[in-house]
Amino acid sequence: MRHDVSFLSDNLRLAAHLYLPDAPGPHPAVVVGHPGTGVKEQTAGLYAEMLAGRGYATLAFDAAYQGESEGLPRGLEDPAQRVEDFKAAVSYLTGREDIDTARIGLLGICASGGYSLTAAATDRRVRAVATVSAVDISRQLRLGADGSQDPAVFDGMLTASRTTVGDLPVFPASEEEARAAGEHAYQGWEYYCTSRGAHPRSAKALPWDSIDRIAFFDAFAPLSLLGSRPLLTIVGSAAETAWMSIEAFQRATGPKEMFRIPGASHVDLYDQPEAVAAAVAKLAVFFGECR
Repeated sequence: MRHDVSFLSDNLRLAAHLYLPDAPGPHPAVVVGHPGTGVKEQTAGLYAEMLAGRGYATLAFDAAYQGESEGLPRGLEDPAQRVEDFKAAVSYLTGREDIDTARIGLLGICASGGYSLTAAATDRRVRAVATVSAVDISRQLRLGADGSQDPAVFDGMLTASRTTVGDLPVFPASEEEARAAGEHAYQGWEYYCTSRGAHPRSAKALPWDSIDRIAFFDAFAPLSLLGSRPLLTIVGSAAETAWMSIEAFQRATGPKEMFRIPGASHVDLYDQPEAVAAAVAKLAVFFGECR
C-alpha cells in the first residue's frame, strides 16, 4: 500500500511515497533515492514498490528542489543537500512505530548511488547500503559517463556557471542528436524524454549554479567510514558508467559485493523488466541478511 507522506530536510519539506507491506510491522525499511533530475514516480518508485512486495517498508522521495519537494531554484542539484535528504528520510522512518529502526538500509540509483554512499558512511543509523548503476555526479560531469571526457569540457562548465543565465540541458534536444551522442546518451534521452519513462516533474536540466556545487563533491571519499556495515553494488555488464561502481567497490573496506547483470546497460536497470527483477531479487536477499 502506498501512502503520500512528507518530512523536513534542512527546513525544506520533501514529498515522498511510503510503501508498506501487507503484513503487520514493525518492518525492515529501505530508503530509495532517484537518479539526478528524476522523481519518485520513476525508477525509484518502481524499486520501492517491488521491494515492498518482498516485505520491506520503502520510502521513495523527491530530492529538495525537485519534483513535488520544496526549494528554489527548481531543479538545483546540490550534493550536500542530497546527502542530507537521505539522512532526513532515515530520521522520518525512525519516528514511525511500524518501522524496525534497527534494520534501515539505503538504496541509491544512478546519482543517488553516490549520495547514498556518503550518507550511509556518516549516519550510523543506516545498517546497510546498496547502489544500482551508481554514479558520482562530480566524476561524471568532470570525466564523462565513460571516464574519457576532455577536461576542457568541465572547465568550460565552471566558467559558465557564474556567468550564464538559465539552465544547462541534461539531455539532447532531439532523437537525432541523442543517437549521434552514443548509446548511453540515447538511452538516457529515451527514458526521460519519451513515453518510456518521462514524467512532467522530471527536471531534465540543471540550474547553472549546480555546477560549482558539484565540482568539489566526492561521493567515494568517506567510504572507509562504512566500517563493518555491508555494501552491495549492482551494475549492468554493458553499462558505460560501470567504472564508477567498480571504484566505489574497490574503496570500500568492509563487507562488500558487486553483482553484475549480464548484458544490461546503465539505463536498462531503470525499467527493463528482466534487469530490474534480477536487481530487486538480489537487493531483497542483501537487505534481509543485514541485521
